[in-house]
Amino acid sequence: MNLEIIKKTFLLLLLTSYYTNISAQSKDVLWYKQPAEFFEESLVLGNGKMGATVFGGANSDKIYLNDITLWSGEPVNANMSPEAYKNIPAIREALQNENYKLAEELNKKVQGKNSESYAPLGTLEINNSEKGKAVNYHRELDLSNAISKVSYEMAGIKYTREYFVSAPDKVMIIKLTADQKGALNFDINLKSLLKSNVEVRNNIMVLRGVAPIHENAGYSVLPKYLNLKDRGTRFTGLVQIKKTDGTITSSRETLTLKDATEAIIFVSVATSFNGFDKNPASEGLDDISIALENLNKAYAKAFDKLKESHIADYQKFFNRVNLDLGKTTAPDLPTDERLLRYADGKEDKNLEVLYFNYGRYLLISSSRTLGVPANLQGLWNPHLSPPWSSNYTMNINLEENYWLAENTNLSEMHSSLLSFIKNLSVTGKVTAKTFYGVDKGWAAAHNSDIWAMTNPVGQFGKEDPMWACWPMAGAWLSTHVWEHYTFSQDVTYLKKEGYPLMKGAAEFCLGWLVNDKNGNLITSPSTSPENQYKLADGFVGATFYGGTADLAMIRECFDKTIKASKILNTDADFRKKLETALSRLYPYQIGKKGNLQEWYFDWDDNDPKHRHQSQLFGLFPGDHITPLKTPDLAEASKKTLEIKGDETTGWSKGWRINLWARLWDGNRAYKMFRELLRYVDPDGKKTEKPRRGGGTYPNLFDAHPPFQIDGNFGGAAAVAEMLVQSDENEIRLLPALPDAWSEGSVKGICARGGFEIEMTWNNKNLSHAVISSKTGGKTTLVFGNYKKEIILKKGESIEIDI
Repeated sequence: MNLEIIKKTFLLLLLTSYYTNISAQSKDVLWYKQPAEFFEESLVLGNGKMGATVFGGANSDKIYLNDITLWSGEPVNANMSPEAYKNIPAIREALQNENYKLAEELNKKVQGKNSESYAPLGTLEINNSEKGKAVNYHRELDLSNAISKVSYEMAGIKYTREYFVSAPDKVMIIKLTADQKGALNFDINLKSLLKSNVEVRNNIMVLRGVAPIHENAGYSVLPKYLNLKDRGTRFTGLVQIKKTDGTITSSRETLTLKDATEAIIFVSVATSFNGFDKNPASEGLDDISIALENLNKAYAKAFDKLKESHIADYQKFFNRVNLDLGKTTAPDLPTDERLLRYADGKEDKNLEVLYFNYGRYLLISSSRTLGVPANLQGLWNPHLSPPWSSNYTMNINLEENYWLAENTNLSEMHSSLLSFIKNLSVTGKVTAKTFYGVDKGWAAAHNSDIWAMTNPVGQFGKEDPMWACWPMAGAWLSTHVWEHYTFSQDVTYLKKEGYPLMKGAAEFCLGWLVNDKNGNLITSPSTSPENQYKLADGFVGATFYGGTADLAMIRECFDKTIKASKILNTDADFRKKLETALSRLYPYQIGKKGNLQEWYFDWDDNDPKHRHQSQLFGLFPGDHITPLKTPDLAEASKKTLEIKGDETTGWSKGWRINLWARLWDGNRAYKMFRELLRYVDPDGKKTEKPRRGGGTYPNLFDAHPPFQIDGNFGGAAAVAEMLVQSDENEIRLLPALPDAWSEGSVKGICARGGFEIEMTWNNKNLSHAVISSKTGGKTTLVFGNYKKEIILKKGESIEIDI
């Protein structure tokens, strides 16, 4: 009998453990046992325009509010330095004479203003009248429905809060409940770090303010703005409470609810931003009317209807992809503890899936406004002076934000970037002529902002050329246009919008290239993003000629533009020019260490482990270096990565994981993926042994450090890259599958050619795959030695068992 009881008890324990793991090892929920104390512990919500950062405090809840269109400044004067290009011949002459020190100094003469800054809109505070100790506290963000929740008990009463930011209804909703009648008593305050004022009118709290104008010395303002008294982008924030019972009262700056059981807070924000080329003061939108209209429409609807339409809208994007990496034995832990455990080397496959899902969640939440892509912090910025202005850094970071748009089935989110590129092409035409002396095409440089600024930065000669002087953003960004076409097969887009942008970027590159002494085409002057060389005489500099990164981006730009012109059967003469120039580009060089040279000559790096690896652009995100097509260059790329090592910043890890995946080294990619998920303490947290460096904060935000969202996007993109790689002619399944993911399944990953993949694998072998065509087309399917050509009509699919 005793033995029977022991058996049953053991079986019960096993079942309990099994079901605990099933329920607790969530792939979709971030949860915590305590409120956020720091920004890097908060939970973020967004509808692609409005952002909310929720701390979830029991006695006092703090919510940072953002609007992705709230920036400092006004339309850029692209013609700020009309004769800057006249310095180019002197720089080229200094470089021809190998006088790098002089070239470095002269290069500073080809600099313009710095970018404007992304601004915080305001902070909403909900302060409870009763103060006490909260017990049974729980805070979560559910990625499956984009809803955050807080629950706790205080003095025997259970309180709950539910938060979401709705895309269809354009407002934030916060529902508060108490399980005892009349137990909700709170005040609401709203304030901004910007110049603003707050008042309550008719029980609606109204915040109105204006973003600052930051003009760097020497930046001439267009005459039509000089006579304006009011300048800068206006903004409005509105807050209203809908109650079931209790009493709403107000003072000049506070809304108060007393003796209620349930209440809904509506938050509506808007700005006067009306496009990159419209003055937001004189030609701006009516922000107060827009905010009020959205508030009134939402207020008139039932909470359940608002929630239902929010979830339906969000899930049509999020539910397209489902990833499973096999069984996990990881215990049920809050996300911060789970991350710490994982950082100790423990297994947690569902945390890896959670990180992937979080990347997709962040893109859906921060990239749904045309002409305004996700910035360095996506959508969520609490700082008046954010790191690096929270701008668009276009020598990697902006592009990395969008690596997961097409392959993880979020093509619509790419539109924010693609429409921004169109804006850049307008100001970029002026930049090409005035800064570089190139009459055709358009150029963009290191940084940009909401005003589509394209000039090289550096405050007119005050800053280091190693980052300030770099004109290749147009070439890089043009490849995103091609990516959108090749995944979507949208010929209409390519013809009307995409190809003219690609052609303009290629025209600039054609005009910018010069001959070296051997007749090869090179760029001069050149820099390799943010890196420096060290010469034998000890000189450290950044300005040189024939940069590998420049030429890799130009190769990719020319190659894709040639392909686009063939598809559209247009511009045969121009295509011939590109083909000729492509064949004359200075070839890749392999250095004495077996590495892919970054510099024209085999110079030493000033920092051999530098975070940028721009010379490897052709391997990823480009595709002209591959283990099959160019084995020598692939091997040199591998050697470059080995010399650089694996220890680097968050976004750089994201890039390196993709590079290792393209080298088909799944285990090295996975090693770095694990390091990307290394726990990092919040920036302001004081601990005895602080965990710093590149990695992941408690709320799964990427630590550069500080927070930069590009690592989240790059890391999520890399998971997809490990599972599926494709080009215009073939789809390679499980090309970089690590041993740790020996079994699993994925549904909804996209491949170039307009295909969608569903597959299952066991023991690292593909067992079943379904290939669907969105548009009709043919491709070759590759898995190991298995190859199969498939031709599908639009909407058709094929099942394959191996």
